[in-house]
Amino acid sequence: MTHSDARDRALKWLEPHFDSNTHQQVQDLLDSDSETLFDSFYKDLEFGTGGMRGLMGVGTNRLNKYTLGKNAQGLSNYLKTEFPDQKISVAIAYDCRHNSDLFSQTVAHVLSANGIEVYLFDALRPTPLLSYTVKTLHCQCGIVLTASHNPPEYNGFKVYWQDGGQLVPPQDKGLLSAINSLSFEDINFNARQELVHAIGTALDEKFYTDAIKNGNLGSTPMDKENVKIVFTSLHGTSITMVPEILKRAGFNNVHIVKEQATPDGNFPTVDSPNPEEPEALKMALDQGKLYGADIVIGTDPDSDRIGIAVRNNDGELELLNGNQTMVVMTDFLLQKTKSEHRISDNSFIASTVVSTPMMIELGKFYGVDCLLGLTGFKWIAKMIKDFPDRHFIGGGEESYGYMIGDFVRDKDAVTAALLACEIVALTKSRHSSFYQHLLELFTQTKCYQEKLISITKKGAAGLEEISTIMRNIRRVPPMMLGGQKVVRLEDFESSVSSDLLNHQSTPIDLPKSNVLIFYTEDGSMIAMRPSGTEPKIKYYISVNTELNEVDQYASVKSILLDKIDQITVDLESLR
Repeated sequence: MTHSDARDRALKWLEPHFDSNTHQQVQDLLDSDSETLFDSFYKDLEFGTGGMRGLMGVGTNRLNKYTLGKNAQGLSNYLKTEFPDQKISVAIAYDCRHNSDLFSQTVAHVLSANGIEVYLFDALRPTPLLSYTVKTLHCQCGIVLTASHNPPEYNGFKVYWQDGGQLVPPQDKGLLSAINSLSFEDINFNARQELVHAIGTALDEKFYTDAIKNGNLGSTPMDKENVKIVFTSLHGTSITMVPEILKRAGFNNVHIVKEQATPDGNFPTVDSPNPEEPEALKMALDQGKLYGADIVIGTDPDSDRIGIAVRNNDGELELLNGNQTMVVMTDFLLQKTKSEHRISDNSFIASTVVSTPMMIELGKFYGVDCLLGLTGFKWIAKMIKDFPDRHFIGGGEESYGYMIGDFVRDKDAVTAALLACEIVALTKSRHSSFYQHLLELFTQTKCYQEKLISITKKGAAGLEEISTIMRNIRRVPPMMLGGQKVVRLEDFESSVSSDLLNHQSTPIDLPKSNVLIFYTEDGSMIAMRPSGTEPKIKYYISVNTELNEVDQYASVKSILLDKIDQITVDLESLR
């Protein structure tokens, strides 16, 4: 699209069905004729792996009253098509971000204007509670206004279906078609307030009961008293539930990072409210050292991602990555399920194609299938829906998300926080630790080390640059990575897995996605994909080798990190 085309699109926002405030903001952009004008109008804001997420402001490529209103109108029309002659209800939650509460009202107004019953939380709540609410209230749909861990200028719109999971095929395409068939003047903003019902704390109480049931591993009151916890909500929604669930579960030694406890969409004490980034947990780590904490826990603004630090074998607090946390949590859930004689041929754990292959090895050890999906927890939720006769134990992904059982159908940092504390309590009572257990798992399977590289490419030019990188790699794929021969290439866009040694191809039985995964002869895995929620291209590196003794971990880790460095250099040449 040219700058002239974008300007023409902007002029349409001066028409009467847009309000005067919008008129003024658009006119200011037109008068300045800046690059912001082009970026605001050169395309429509799209749905990605986490719904629709973008910068706030006027324009078709921004999150605002009209882009949200159009989504809500399209959703209303689609729900009526999918559930004819039924009473339709939708649950809505929102986080701490700027305008989240106002945006939730906008969406509620449009839905109710179309005759749909709305259950709207009366204050900010964690995302997993929205998933739980959809199931508990038997709603056909749910919406949460959040941009997860994105910077303060972002917000978003995530849609959940009646199973409590995020939207997946075929509903996602059906909804998009309904939205794209509309123009902005089709939006009905005339709310019917009698159809909008406030949700208080009743759902919180039910959630606490089910979360404690699922996250409890059987530690004793004394075990829990011996655990010191430092917790930060990073100015997000988890402050409304995590401290309370830990208290109800019997963990009383919880130190809350007060400087980050107040919900605030500016996230003033961090550059990014993302527990995947070590800097975000620096304040909590510093206080953890002073407090003598056994575990430090941080969650992102909508409380679906969790980052933790635990004491390593030198007694120092060490941040774990999402893969490491996931495998330890999964192992303890598998242990619990096995001890209760509930593991069967129908049991399964789950992860994603870009997460650590150690999850597959863990499943093999227990005789349990590990099912893999594309990036995003909606695919794990879809597995549960697609296989209703199977028993889902738990699962996660490298990006610091975890789900315990199927009572919630999205990543859930509230219950995961409890599970992490339970693991610390149990291992400490056995004169071990969360960290020591991870190292023992490495000796049981293999020692895995992973690294994520995220490169930001903003705006229309950045989007094209990311597309060019992926296109060029497909055109001339690397034959060597980290000094090792590439033996298999999986292209999820063409749905083909190519055995490069035997020159054979097999189909990939997953939805098409812009993902490439390379496997080398030494068992390393290198994946790459554009982010579905941020202007980034992401590279995932996983390497492994044998670890015979826990005492050898430091030297083996050093070898693996050197291998990651070699692969990183090769990836830089591909950019």
